Amino acid sequence: MANNFRMIAKTLYGFESILAKELLDLGAMEIKEGNRMVSFVGDLGFMYKANLCLRTAIKVLKPYESFRANNEQELYDNIKKLPWEKFLAEDGSLAIDSAVHSEIFTHSQYVALKTKDAIVDRFREKYGKRPDVDLDFPDLRINIHIENNFCNVSFDSSGDSLHKRGYRSATNIAPINEVLAAGMLLMSGWDGQCDFLDPMCGSGTIPIEAAMIACNIPPNLNRKEFAFEKWSDWDEDLYEKIEESALKKVRDFHFKIKGFDKAPSAVMKAKENVKNANLSDFVEIKQQSFFESEKENEGYLHMLFNPPYGERLEIDIEDFYGKIGDTLKQNYPGTHAWFIATNFDAIKSVGLRASRKIKLFNGPLEGRLLKYVLYEGSKKKSKQENN
Repeated sequence: MANNFRMIAKTLYGFESILAKELLDLGAMEIKEGNRMVSFVGDLGFMYKANLCLRTAIKVLKPYESFRANNEQELYDNIKKLPWEKFLAEDGSLAIDSAVHSEIFTHSQYVALKTKDAIVDRFREKYGKRPDVDLDFPDLRINIHIENNFCNVSFDSSGDSLHKRGYRSATNIAPINEVLAAGMLLMSGWDGQCDFLDPMCGSGTIPIEAAMIACNIPPNLNRKEFAFEKWSDWDEDLYEKIEESALKKVRDFHFKIKGFDKAPSAVMKAKENVKNANLSDFVEIKQQSFFESEKENEGYLHMLFNPPYGERLEIDIEDFYGKIGDTLKQNYPGTHAWFIATNFDAIKSVGLRASRKIKLFNGPLEGRLLKYVLYEGSKKKSKQENN
């Protein structure tokens, strides 16, 4: 179709296939997985929909131009000759993000600076005035990606990273990224068809993301703005139709989602964030030490959490992760427990055999998303009953 164009959704390491499935379920075409990104085809309405509804995307980019540049002058010249006045007024504002993987261009901030110089010089020569730089709320956010000597220029339709959902006004000392939380939930197979527990919930991100998945609530419904709202082709009526259509697909939830934390300050923050997300009817947060807890209901329990890993919170790793293993084994039969660990010595201290280990990154730290299956009674008996 003539109104379709190719887009790129950026994501975290290991989430490419999950993001591709999200795009397929939303109705994207020509989906291709890459490294920390998935490309796809859709129209303007689908670009709005992708920003609103994708749980594992960090950015949605609209590619504009590609060229080869063997030095900074070629980069400058190629950027300068593009008709930026089609997209930006001379008294408007811009911001430039850049990423470089190149022996020629080794400094991303310098590439961003040269790009800015080329654009403002074009405006100055053409109109005698130039756009300003506004890093927070620009009229146009431009993304430059250089691989060796190949430069891709894109428009950033998202603005702030899509992990900034808009519900988190309060955080604890080591909050988990919302996209990472949603990706782990989807990777764990969470679909809202049973009870859920995050026994170390901090500021409540994982239970909130779990509730939004269970109820099929668009993850970025609470965001204040997207970058595309300042574009010249912004169609507010179309966006409202997209949002209305997405909200019609929200479903009810008949199980319990709970979050525990032993710190009163974390519990207070988590409750505030749950309220901000309008999920108080679905998520219960309470002050409780996981190590002094036990499974509350019969039936299958889905557990996912992000325990402290000694980087920013001082703990005795060996003792702490040993207690995690003991508590799961003794107090949580009939549970599939998932958690992310970035300390590989800590994993050994759990004392249970993980049935799955998936490589992920929590920020810059390499980690593993681990799955532990806790059976009701003996493992042999459970298998016989399941069969």
